Amino acid sequence: MSDDSALIEFITSQRWYGSKTRDVGSATVIDRATLRDDLELQLVGVRFETGTHETYQLLTDRGGFDALPDDAHAKALLELMRAGETVQASEGALEFAALGGLSEPGAARLIGGEQSNSSVVFDDALILKVFRRVEAGINPELELLRFLTEAGFANIAELAGWYAYVGAQMEATLGIMQRFVVGAEDGWERAIAAILAGDEAFLDTLRRLGEVTGRMHSALGSDPADPSFCPEQTSSESLGLLTATVDEEIERVFVSLPEDVADLDPIRGRGEEVRERLRLLTNIGGTGRVIRVHGDFHLGQTLWDGDDWVILDFEGEPARSLPERRRKRSPLRDVAGMLGSFGYAASAAQVLHDSPAPGDWEERAREEFLEGYRATVDRSLVPSGAAMDKLLKVFELEKAVYELRYELNNRPDWVRIPVLGLARMLEEEVPV
Repeated sequence: MSDDSALIEFITSQRWYGSKTRDVGSATVIDRATLRDDLELQLVGVRFETGTHETYQLLTDRGGFDALPDDAHAKALLELMRAGETVQASEGALEFAALGGLSEPGAARLIGGEQSNSSVVFDDALILKVFRRVEAGINPELELLRFLTEAGFANIAELAGWYAYVGAQMEATLGIMQRFVVGAEDGWERAIAAILAGDEAFLDTLRRLGEVTGRMHSALGSDPADPSFCPEQTSSESLGLLTATVDEEIERVFVSLPEDVADLDPIRGRGEEVRERLRLLTNIGGTGRVIRVHGDFHLGQTLWDGDDWVILDFEGEPARSLPERRRKRSPLRDVAGMLGSFGYAASAAQVLHDSPAPGDWEERAREEFLEGYRATVDRSLVPSGAAMDKLLKVFELEKAVYELRYELNNRPDWVRIPVLGLARMLEEEVPV
């Protein structure tokens, strides 16, 4: 097997490889840097038959393509951050940095099960996230975590360090180090467990999640002097562009619904109804301001540490390009994502566990979250009253159509969940 073939076989077999349906033409190491005698970082260009390409990060040693599971190799990355080293590569350089002091590297363990990145935990104190697919530009997770950490926002796993590639052809974030949250419970798993157990206490904590979300948005919109973060006014033209984009997506998804999927029957042939619902929501009035937002906000991006909520994973939606994920948007996009997650949890309990949530569970979850959010968010960032309700419904509709397309392409067994959500939306009254 040639080196090129071995690279292709290794990369395309990994969980973090995101283009499994595309035909690969070649894989080539486009730059490399020696981190220590037996450890090398490689940037590999994977070119597809269509002529497009993606770049992936590998940490290799003499024994193979993936050295990250090796305790000593993982510690080498932490040591380079602690020292603030710059390591020369063949064509560029690797820059390592720490935000504040980093502790001595302790025992390292690789976390399994991740889809798009690889993470290593050091002594239950720090966690290193290695971005496997590399895109040109600063990763929004580094950008937002650094901003929130320096602003003193407490409900995140604070940024501790990072490393990046700097070259003539590309600059890109390669990995970040954060505080590790010990003994915390995943928000999605906590919601499902609460539904199955009939645990009412979970709903009480959602008001606090709304408060934390409002404070996060207020912090992200708090620096008028930083061009990357200062809030910006929106216009009627931007609202028109948003609704036109959502309308096109609705039409595209509903035209291509597969005929042989029975789970789609509740919404089949109802694309025009969905588009009409969107048209009824477009007379909004005020739209608030746009800021940097989380970008992929749902229960699975939260942890409950026993006392409070911690928000994770600021990369944004993985299907969007990096420039799209860095774009300023209405904070209500995040709110719509979380509200949709409550509906997902209620439906998932029924679809996956045959244990339906109480009939009012989703509505109560929404009410608790929104009350906490409205009480804490900077009111200059969002419209008020009915205008807020209408704009939020637009984003909820956009998210539901996105989820329908995502599940059709990636998890067909889950299609019933966004279908149930869209069907419920069509029965709701339009805010006036």
